[in-house]
This record gives sequence, structure tokens and C-alpha cells, in this order.
Amino acid sequence: MSHRFPHVPALASRRDFLTAAGGGFGALALSALAAAESSPATHTPADPLAPKKPHFEAKAKSVIFLFMEGGPSHVDLFDPKPELTKQHGKPLPASFGKVLTPMGTGGNNLLASKRKFAKHGKSGLDVSDWLPHLAKCADDLTVLRACWADGLNHVGSVCQMNTGSILAGRPSLGSWALYGLGSVNRNLPGFVVFTEGGPEPLGGARNYGTGYMPATYQGTLFRNGPNPILNLNPPAGVGGERQKDKLALIGELNTIHRRERASDTELAARQAAYELAFRMQASAPDVVDLSKESEKTKEMYGLNRKETAEFGHRCLLARRLVERGVRFVQVYCGAGSQWDAHSDIEGNHTKMCGRADQPSAALIRDLKQRGMLDDTLVIWGGEFGRTPMSEGASGRDHNPYGFSMVMAGGGVKGGCVHGTTDEFGLYGVDGRVHVHDFHATILHLLGFDHTKLTFFHNGKDERLTDVKGKVIQEILA
Repeated sequence: MSHRFPHVPALASRRDFLTAAGGGFGALALSALAAAESSPATHTPADPLAPKKPHFEAKAKSVIFLFMEGGPSHVDLFDPKPELTKQHGKPLPASFGKVLTPMGTGGNNLLASKRKFAKHGKSGLDVSDWLPHLAKCADDLTVLRACWADGLNHVGSVCQMNTGSILAGRPSLGSWALYGLGSVNRNLPGFVVFTEGGPEPLGGARNYGTGYMPATYQGTLFRNGPNPILNLNPPAGVGGERQKDKLALIGELNTIHRRERASDTELAARQAAYELAFRMQASAPDVVDLSKESEKTKEMYGLNRKETAEFGHRCLLARRLVERGVRFVQVYCGAGSQWDAHSDIEGNHTKMCGRADQPSAALIRDLKQRGMLDDTLVIWGGEFGRTPMSEGASGRDHNPYGFSMVMAGGGVKGGCVHGTTDEFGLYGVDGRVHVHDFHATILHLLGFDHTKLTFFHNGKDERLTDVKGKVIQEILA
């Protein structure tokens, strides 16, 4: 083009064209759009991980989410149903209508729980004999008995409990917390995820990813073993000075690159990740080193027992992380739907409760005795519950219509029950809590109005709770 029309200068990019065309009015429009993308509404400062003030005084500084993936049975753990026992073997009354379940068990007979429930603590909170250790924490627990969700199957439901939507592509709860609060420890990730040695959560990284947010806010995956962070240790022969020089060079090149691409958040996120990884080489080994923990503490978490050692190890690390200022820690128990008791609920939940109960209670007790429970919110639960109807002879199907989630510390009342399910535990009746309400309450405890913690994306202010959600005021301390 420049060969045929030498008076027309060659343009290297669309930005150059807009600057030159129409007296620069195109560039003005472009700069306005760019300004909107980086306006205060996006809550993204020059340093995206710098500590930020919430909307109002927070009750919780950190969150630890103990995620029981697969759907623990509320009618066997926290929601006793005497009528279910009386009607065992009979069909669900016709008044309940047609019940849609993944395995088509809506017309199956009722299955009584074999567990023994007792009232615990001064509050008289009902907990089954599958959770004897958590039962001792009864006066610190809030049980939401009428939770409900939108998905019938695991992948979408795990995604919704983590991101607010059954569809992939939205930022996770931990990412919203880090985005809103920033990080107070620049040598550790602000959002950490512990899975197990084998399977990852169904849906993989989208459960702790950032969706349309910058990658800076994604969860950092910690694994089992002596090196929980992949590729953290430098190669042999590469010292600190050499790494500093490399980071400095990359930083200079990125500075040049950003002069023309100031809105490239992925580049900034990648540079921040490089710098964090370098700092973590000094800090992370101390976090994962349990040699300074007392034997009494290790035994409390069950590190001396085969059944509890793995989950207990991760729960203890979670406490050490929030102790050092990490904002959000998610610890999976049963990743890959191991709580999914379609058959033999007794065998499945005996195994899974045996794995989760002692470490979960130890975490609450440990935080409390260290004076940390008041500002650390602990969450216990899965993506949905299980049906009161049987699947096969001894299993239970998925139940997103009415199930229990448990919270402790971080500004919620202790020894509290909110909501009720029907006489069999199928549907939430009173005090129903949708996943959006659950998330709105968590953000409230972190100091945020969930309707105002937004991220500008595709021309609109997005939020974790979409256009719904209300704070559960009744459980706030």
C-alpha cells in the first residue's frame, strides 16, 4: 500500500490507525473504553495483590473451606428425621409430587438412617455418631439445614458451590476473596487449594480459577509430599543472583511491552507470578515444615493414624497458612466424588467420616485455642446432600433440594441451627439458603456488600452472586 501511495504512512497496528484517523477521535473512543476497563469499578490497582480495605469492618480475615466432595448425607449427619425412621420401606407420599433425581430414584422407597443422633454442647445441637469429634465442637457450629442448589450432577454442582454457577468460566469464591481483599503476605499466595494425592476435584482448575478475572487471583495448588508446590525449587546450579537478574530482565522487557498494551492484565499477572514464585522459595518451605509443631498438636489432627493422617496434614497446613495471612484456603476431602454413596451409604460414610471428622474438629479447636477462630471462617460441606429415598438396597441419590452446610468462627453464631427440611429431609422448607445466599453471607463476613464487589466484564459489572443472593442475617454473631 505504501508503495502505491507513498504519501500514506504505513500503520503498524489498529491503535496507530485510530490515532491517525479522523483527527484522533477513534483513539479517544478507544481510550475511553480502556479507562472503563481499568476504572475503580474493576477494583484492580497497579499492584493487584496490594492489601485493600473492605466495604465495612470485617468479622473474618480468612476463610478455610473444608470441601467434602461427592455429597455427604445430611439426614445421616446433621439433620435427624424420626419420621423417616418410622416410614422406612414405604414410598414417598404422593403429596411430594414427582421428584427429579439423576438416577431416577424419585419413586423409590424411603431409607431410614442407621445412625444414632444425640444433642451436644450447651446448645443441644444434633450431630450423629459418625462425627463424634465435630460433636464436641457443637457450641462453635452453625448448621444451615435448608440449603439448596441448581445442579443435579457433580460437575455442575461442585462448580456452583465454588463459583456461583453450574457453568464454567466464572471466578471462584477464593478468587473473589483475594480480588476484594488483596494479600497481606507477599511471600505466599493469597489463595491456596489442597487436593489429595490422586484425583482432582471434578471440573479441575475451573473450581479455583479466575474465569474472566486476571490470572493473578487464581488458587495456587498445593500437593501432598515434601514438595507440595510444583517447580518451586530452582534447578541445580541456579542461584539467587541469577534468578534476580532473570526477573529483572523479564521486568524490563515487560515494561517496554506494556507501553503499548497497558491493559494487558495477563502479562501483569504472569510477571507477578514469577516474582511470587521467587519469594516463595524462601517462605514456603517453612510453612510446610511441621517439625516445629508439637507432638500433641500432630496427634490432635490425627497425623499418627493412617485413616486421618493425610487430611489431618492438610488441615494443619491450612491453619499455618492463615496464621501467616493467607486469605482463602480450600481443603478437599474426597476429591473425585468420594462421598458419592449411591450404594452402601454405611460403608462409604463410615470410611469418609473416619477420614474427615477428627482433623476437621482439630482445626476448629486449634484455631480457637490460638485466638484465631473469631476472625477465621471455617466451612464444612459438599456440593449437595443425599435423598431420603433409597438407591438400590442401601444407597442414596443426589439431593440439591435441601441439605446441610456447616460454618464455624469468623462472625457466625455458635450452637446455631438455621432452616428446616421437611419430615423426611428431601426439601428445604423454612429458612432456605441458596448457594447465592451462602456466598453473599461469606462475602459479608469478609466485609463486603456482595452487590458492590464487582468486576467489569463485557460491558457490565459482574459479581459472584449474579443478580441474586441475600445475607443470612439470622446466623451473624
